[in-house]
Amino acid sequence: MKKTLAILAAALTVFAASAAFAKPTPAKTLIAFYSWGGTTRGIAQEIARKTGADVFEIELVKPYSDDYNTVLKEAQRDQRAAARPAIKNKVADMSKYDTILLGYPNWWASIPMPIATFLESYDFSGKVISPFCSNGGGRLGQSVSAITKLVPNATVQHPLSIYYSGGDTLGRDLDAWLKKNGF
Repeated sequence: MKKTLAILAAALTVFAASAAFAKPTPAKTLIAFYSWGGTTRGIAQEIARKTGADVFEIELVKPYSDDYNTVLKEAQRDQRAAARPAIKNKVADMSKYDTILLGYPNWWASIPMPIATFLESYDFSGKVISPFCSNGGGRLGQSVSAITKLVPNATVQHPLSIYYSGGDTLGRDLDAWLKKNGF
């Protein structure tokens, strides 16, 4: 009996380990992103082309200003207030996704507040979130720790910092990041 239980326990351990490191599939992967000026959108579209994953653009009920200087002030105001701007669209069935490739621009060394709204709108328990962040030199800033705090029951892994739109190395950088994240 003890031997049977030991074998069963070992088999369950192997099964759990293989399930935890299962290769992401396009059918169970969502690319969710917020893009103000289109840079992050372009990166998300390239990731979709490479992976075949579903794409969801986070859009606001009341969009930020189209003016760069004004949006900087609006973004800083929202971060200081820990605002949660209303999102006008929803993911139809978040439960079907195991992996979320989460894209956003670095605003004031962190995530834009629409990302916080998105992360608080769904149950990410047991899901894997792999962030990708477009930036003008601030790299990831504190964005990964902000995401981790908002989804404590998810696994946040292997982020990617992309300088502006990624330039000539974007394809290679995305390939390396996707490989690191199991694609």
